[in-house]
Amino acid sequence: MYLKNQDNSDTHLSKTLCWLLRHGAVKEGLIIKSDGYIPVKDLLNHEALKGKYSLTDVKRVVENNSKQRFNQRYESDALEICANQGHSLRGIDNLELKPITETESITVIHGTYLKNWNSIRNTGINRMKRNHIHFATGLPNDNKVISGIRQDAEIVIYINLQLALLDGLKFYKSTNGVVLSPGNENGTILPKYFLKVLEKSGKKLV
Repeated sequence: MYLKNQDNSDTHLSKTLCWLLRHGAVKEGLIIKSDGYIPVKDLLNHEALKGKYSLTDVKRVVENNSKQRFNQRYESDALEICANQGHSLRGIDNLELKPITETESITVIHGTYLKNWNSIRNTGINRMKRNHIHFATGLPNDNKVISGIRQDAEIVIYINLQLALLDGLKFYKSTNGVVLSPGNENGTILPKYFLKVLEKSGKKLV
């Protein structure tokens, strides 16, 4: 029973940290640095976490997260954490992202759902409210892929990375292996950069 409660507690903590670090920090009065880090002591003083969790709890969730959503560091002996990607907050532009160059040959895949296909096939993939579009370097069943694509994705879109880079689009790799792109000036990866599109069954759509 204790272990089950521990799992539930850690899931709640992880989701709350994700929301604060990616979306809610400014609205909730937290000071977030341009590289996305917030001192853990500030997070633990937030009303959603205060008195419920400890520094040890946060460290455990950060270190054991299966998708490696977080990173941590010490600044002046104070522990700080950030979300590796997924931000909608503006001004978070100094994340630990490695630019992908034209010399690199990697697979870049975006996962989505059938309900979105008609829109995507006409207008492309849009980052929506986030700062970046998320991609993976393999399929959901690839053991090396820990994040960047949902396990229940019904459609996988392969991106022509070289063409996109040649046209000036920017791509980056985060510390947990997720490929990120802000898209074009409208936040979009246009359909002309789709190399191929497959349904989960293997049926080819493009």
